[in-house]
Amino acid sequence: MGVVVPTDDVLVAGLRAGDEETFACLLNGWSGSMLRLARSFVSTAASAEEVVQDTWLAVLQGIERFEGRSSLQTWVYRILVNIARKRGVREHRTVPWASLLPDDEPTVDPGRFRGADNQYPGGWLAFPERWPTTESEVLAHEVRATVATAIESLPIRQQAVLTLRDIDGQSAEDVCALLDISMANQRVLLHRARAAVRGHLEKYFTTTGGES
Repeated sequence: MGVVVPTDDVLVAGLRAGDEETFACLLNGWSGSMLRLARSFVSTAASAEEVVQDTWLAVLQGIERFEGRSSLQTWVYRILVNIARKRGVREHRTVPWASLLPDDEPTVDPGRFRGADNQYPGGWLAFPERWPTTESEVLAHEVRATVATAIESLPIRQQAVLTLRDIDGQSAEDVCALLDISMANQRVLLHRARAAVRGHLEKYFTTTGGES
């Protein structure tokens, strides 16, 4: 799922040589998640697009200074976050990430669990049904589309954390550094995002029965 990106040494060499194919590969592979990340700092989708464009320009201008102390993707994302934060301040969107945590609503409907007076309080009333396999190409495509729709429906900050962790493969430490949030906040946002996506999938499989 997604674009296969070459190793960092190949990418850096290509960017430094001005190779258009290398640049196109990165655009296709990273721009979507960069847009989601930028959108968490600025007021509009159009602003996020401009942030991404400015980021790629800064990357091309500064690639000679890349020293490999982090992955290329992390380096690019740090540039993006710096640009997005500055633009967010200009747009007067100054509320810090750490103060924008999810509310206290439960991640899963409490009615699906046993009550305090039950012999096994807190346990499932009925375990979630096992989902069908996605060997069918049609079913696999529908599942991917459902996941994509679920991610797009998430609050912006959950989108950013889920994208960075589960799609881009960033470590928890890198995500916390990029977004300037605590490890606990990162866990909460990621947990709620994953639960919401799983809820969308559960609803999809319940409705369709997993039939292609």
